[in-house]
Amino acid sequence: MSGDVTALPPLPEREQIALLEAFEGLGLQDIVVVATLQDAEHAAAALLAAGVAGFDTESKPTFAKNEVSGGPHVVQFSTREKAWLFQLHRTECNPVVAALLASTELKKVGFGLSSDLTLIRNRLDIEPKAVFDIDTEFRRQGYRKSVGVKTAVALVFNRRFVKSRKATTSNWANKQLTEAQIRYAANDAYASIRVFDALFGG
Repeated sequence: MSGDVTALPPLPEREQIALLEAFEGLGLQDIVVVATLQDAEHAAAALLAAGVAGFDTESKPTFAKNEVSGGPHVVQFSTREKAWLFQLHRTECNPVVAALLASTELKKVGFGLSSDLTLIRNRLDIEPKAVFDIDTEFRRQGYRKSVGVKTAVALVFNRRFVKSRKATTSNWANKQLTEAQIRYAANDAYASIRVFDALFGG
């Protein structure tokens, strides 16, 4: 796109997005909740082979004024075909997660990642590398407002990205994630890789 702001399609409003057909995300059969170190190593091999992955984290919400988040509790990565969810209470898998986050071989793409990265630094004591916030590309194109995943999916695919409010504010520190949480976390990352591909011709 040129730098001519007048040529930019306007960002869709919430009411317009509500009328769109739903964006088709990954089903449970394409999502792996990493349970063992072997699962983690398989995930890392697939992600490094892909070279780029959608990325996001989920943390148990904090409601008290001065409560500090102990998150992230879930770190998720997605390729174009499959997603992996790492629950950080499975500490034996955390070195694999840390290595993926610190790897320059795996480009990690997502939306609004600054708070995620701060939590990761605190929790895993590493510096995430090769992280790309897709919102910066929309800013480069001339959009003034921050573009989140829902708006981006509507703008790029003319589809409605369904985000369950209940899942958003659910307890991500639970040892056993619900089906709704699994779908929600995986598709946050999946939508990011799909938008990234559409923007950069992946």
